Amino acid sequence: MKELISGVGVKKLTVIPDERGRLMEILRCDDKIFKKFGQLYMTVANFGVVKGWHYHKIQWDNFSVAKGMIKLVLYDSRKDSPTYKQVNEFFIGDHNPELVQIPPYVYHGFKGISHPEAIVINCPSEPYRYKDPDEFRVHPHDNDIPYQWAIKEG
Repeated sequence: MKELISGVGVKKLTVIPDERGRLMEILRCDDKIFKKFGQLYMTVANFGVVKGWHYHKIQWDNFSVAKGMIKLVLYDSRKDSPTYKQVNEFFIGDHNPELVQIPPYVYHGFKGISHPEAIVINCPSEPYRYKDPDEFRVHPHDNDIPYQWAIKEG
C-alpha cells in the first residue's frame, strides 16, 4: 500500500480467544489515536454492496468490523494536504482485525466482501445531528473520485 493519507490512523486489533469464546478491544480512551467519544453504532453491509462515498467536516470516524470482511477505501480531497488525491484501500474484518481512523474531509466508503454480510462498528468523535448532519455524500460510482469498486484481478 502507498503511504497512509495524512491524518489516517491504523490500530492492529488483537483477538483474545479462550474456551468460552473471544474478546477484542476496539478503541480505548487511552489509545494514542483516540480523539473523543460521540456515539457508537453498528451498520451492516451485504455482500457486494457499496456504502459510500461521504465525508465529514468535523467528525473523525473509527471503523472496525465485528464479523465478516469489508474493503474500506479512503480518498483525500483536501487540497492543502500532502497526500491530496491519494487513495488508500484497507481489507478489514475477520482475517485482518484493524481499526481505521478517518479524519474530516477524507472521503470514505466500504464494500461488503464476505457472505452474507459484514457487521461494521463505528465510534465517531461526534454524535449524529439529525437536524443538521455533518455528512456530505456523492454517488458511489458516478463521481470524480479516481477509484473503481470492482475486484482487481491479476
